[in-house]
Amino acid sequence: MTLAANAIVALIGLLHVYILVLEMFLWDKPAGLRAFGQTAAQAAATKALAANQGLYNGFLAAGLFWGLILGEAGTGVKVFFLVCVAVAGLYGAATASRKILFIQTVPAALGLALLLLR
Repeated sequence: MTLAANAIVALIGLLHVYILVLEMFLWDKPAGLRAFGQTAAQAAATKALAANQGLYNGFLAAGLFWGLILGEAGTGVKVFFLVCVAVAGLYGAATASRKILFIQTVPAALGLALLLLR
């Protein structure tokens, strides 16, 4: 169960690195426009906000990887950052796009369940 929990935590961390790249560096590029369903004009107007948002996603990823590096002692760190991811996903699903629920919250809840069941 520990291996599965750590695998989910690692995948969620990698997902948030990907989101960081999309929001900080590709927001106004074709990949970013497709990922977030924006026009070039919308992306240009919100580029600074997206970069800030991307930085926060990077912090989530860093926290998850930190928890993994700590090994068994990192369980509390992983739980904290998975809860942060889940809450961010709930807020994003309520305010931006329902698909965020499935991209962020569901995997975080699965990771939390696996961590707590081990």
